[in-house]
Amino acid sequence: MKILMAVTGLLLVGFLYAHMIGNLKIFFGAESFDHYAHWLRTIAEPLLPSGWFLWIMRFGLVVAVVGHIVAATILTRRARKARPVKYVHRPKVQGSYAARTMRWGGVIIVLFVVYHLLDLTTGTLNPAPAGSEPSARVIADFKAEQWYVTLFYVLSIVAVGLHLRHGLFSAVRTLGQRTARGERIARGAALLLSVVLVVGYLSVPFAVLTGLVD
Repeated sequence: MKILMAVTGLLLVGFLYAHMIGNLKIFFGAESFDHYAHWLRTIAEPLLPSGWFLWIMRFGLVVAVVGHIVAATILTRRARKARPVKYVHRPKVQGSYAARTMRWGGVIIVLFVVYHLLDLTTGTLNPAPAGSEPSARVIADFKAEQWYVTLFYVLSIVAVGLHLRHGLFSAVRTLGQRTARGERIARGAALLLSVVLVVGYLSVPFAVLTGLVD
């Protein structure tokens, strides 16, 4: 179960970085961002019909997410069964803030993904007119009057960063890293990758708010 959780987590991290890089194309202009969004639907043509690659990728992501959640749930239940009687006195656990908030952070991330799909993928919750280009949807989302959307986005991305920081380190340990030097490198790399991801994602809404992207 730990290996399943580690592997599915790493697959999701890979997607998050690829998605972040795509998001940053909005800094090259609306035309560049829209071209990228439409290009995603043409990947693997003519081997696959238009849009099929996206659906295959979505299916793979759903499988990874479900596998990650199932593994986490099973491991949590096993841990509880291993200690059915609570400690009379349990000393404070020395762990990072990210480690202690993995569960509620995961819930926030799932809720955010659902909202994100309804907002920018289907356009159901997006304030832009129906049929708007992807760049217009992004800009409409993060304008000043939509401050609550930006706030939810910021909280969700920070939760992703905390989840990622602890998750990457745990995945490396699960897959065999055990040395003290390797642990220091893994912790540093996990922190760096998490910060890069958070900054990369949050740069878009703040760029819209400040007028850098319009």
